[in-house]
Amino acid sequence: MSVVQRILPRGLYGRAALILIVPIMIIQLVFSTEFIQRFYEDVTGQMTQGVAIDLDFLLDEIDASASLEEAQARVVPLAKALEIALTLPAGPDAPTEDRRQRIDLSGDTIIATLRKRLPGLVAVDLTGANRIVRLRFDSRFGPVEAEIHRRRMSAANPHQLIVLMVFTSILMTVIAYFFLRRQLRPITKLAEAAEEFGKGRMVSYKPRGAQEVRAAGRAFLDMRARIERQIEQRTLMLSGVSHDLRTPLTRMRLALSLMPEDPEVEDLQADVAQMERMVDEFLAFVRGDAMEGSEPTDAVALIRGLVERAGPEVRLAAIEGVPEPVAMRPQAILRAVENLVSNAQRFGSRVELRLTFQDRSLRIQVEDDGPGIPAERRDEALRPFTRLDASRDPNRGAGVGLGLSIASDIALSHGGALRLSQSETLGGLRVDLVIAR
Repeated sequence: MSVVQRILPRGLYGRAALILIVPIMIIQLVFSTEFIQRFYEDVTGQMTQGVAIDLDFLLDEIDASASLEEAQARVVPLAKALEIALTLPAGPDAPTEDRRQRIDLSGDTIIATLRKRLPGLVAVDLTGANRIVRLRFDSRFGPVEAEIHRRRMSAANPHQLIVLMVFTSILMTVIAYFFLRRQLRPITKLAEAAEEFGKGRMVSYKPRGAQEVRAAGRAFLDMRARIERQIEQRTLMLSGVSHDLRTPLTRMRLALSLMPEDPEVEDLQADVAQMERMVDEFLAFVRGDAMEGSEPTDAVALIRGLVERAGPEVRLAAIEGVPEPVAMRPQAILRAVENLVSNAQRFGSRVELRLTFQDRSLRIQVEDDGPGIPAERRDEALRPFTRLDASRDPNRGAGVGLGLSIASDIALSHGGALRLSQSETLGGLRVDLVIAR
């Protein structure tokens, strides 16, 4: 995964918000840059040039005067009429160097324009109180100080426009996000309904939202209905097949029980028992308890009951985490764990179970001290009708290769998985049945 993929949000809400916010931010930056660099600077330069013309005229009048008194009498009234406070000669607190605020959008433009138009300009002070600009000039009668209001040189409070633009953009982004969330919520509901259906849970769902989302929702409902009908038809068909097969098997068992006991009859009875067990396992595999409803279940009590029935070689070794009811199909989970325990008993003399309650899952571990399964054949062991008895212990009895497949199918139907590994405590096979919470 690249750095960009790790930074970008993975959720639909986050990506939609990113698609919404990034263009707005880019528009703001472009508009602000263009406004400050072109429009605002141009306006500031034009207004400052007008002030510079007035100051140049006053300085010419001062230089044209015969004496300081005449200059004061002629120029000061003219400056007052031009809204310029002129002091001739300048006081001791007149600025001696250029000064501006640290954040001043138009300060540099004002100083550059004044210096370009007024060669005799000594200093410009843009930090005066009440937005007063103080300037100092050199003349034939000494230094001259002029005070001019900042509004004559630049637009008043330019940041207000930017603040208003940012505030409006944020407000519209929030409003757009809520509308966008309303449009995305049906997609989230559809994903939740599909996820719950994959876990064997039926939740109420009604298509809403845009036309495309409604179409996807209706397609999901049609698909779910077809799958439910198929499961129901398959279950009914298998029930009939089970009834038809059990009847002749029952007659065969009854006939064998009336025959004299000898080795051949015992072998036939064993074959009939194996056929019945095979039929039961076939039905359990294809049915998978799909018609059973999910409900909150006490997993600890469920497993303890199984351990009590399994025999002395099976024990519940540990319970980790906080035991809480878990939504599951209890009969399906019970069948899966029974298959795992039966396999462990067939190939080992000790079987240990462990329950681990996590935030988002329940883990049921079944370990034995048997020969285990080689790592390269564990994926093969999960396939239906695959028998690895020859790789373990052929003298312990044989199944039909559906125990692990049934458990894996049940785990997947609960949003989890079935994992095979080597037991670190007993040395045999370790099977982890994970159920999503």
